[in-house]
Amino acid sequence: MANAAELHRQMLDAVLDRDFDKLRDLCHADYVYAGGDGVEQKGADAGVAVAETYSTAFPDLSFEIRSQYEFDGDVSVLELTARGTHEAELEGIPPTGRRVEVVVCNIIEIQDGKIYREREYFDGLSLMQQLGVIEG
Repeated sequence: MANAAELHRQMLDAVLDRDFDKLRDLCHADYVYAGGDGVEQKGADAGVAVAETYSTAFPDLSFEIRSQYEFDGDVSVLELTARGTHEAELEGIPPTGRRVEVVVCNIIEIQDGKIYREREYFDGLSLMQQLGVIEG
C-alpha cells in the first residue's frame, strides 16, 4: 500500500499527464477538496475539476517540487512551484498568453490507501497580477 508521499507524487503525475481517470481512481469514496477559501467540495469530481481547469488554461503546466514532508505515513505536505502559459480561458478570464509562476502548498491525507482529503493554498492575487487582470 502506498504511503501519502507516494500517492501525492502519483497525483501530480496524473495531473501533468492529464490522466484524470487515474486521478479520480487515487481518490477515496469520501474525498473532500478545499482551496484557499476553505470551502469544502465533496467527491473526486471536485478535485478533478480543479485539475482540469488549470491543465486546460495552462497547457504547458509544470511543477517543481520545492519540499515534501510526510507525517505518520498518512499526511503529505508538498510545496511546489507551478508554472505555465495562460493559453485558454481560466474561470472567465480570456487567455492572455502570459507566463505565470505560483508557489503552491498542497496537503493530502490518506485513508484506506486513497486520498481522503486535499487542501490547497496559493497566492491568487499574485496569479491575477501576473495575468494582468489586477495591477500590481
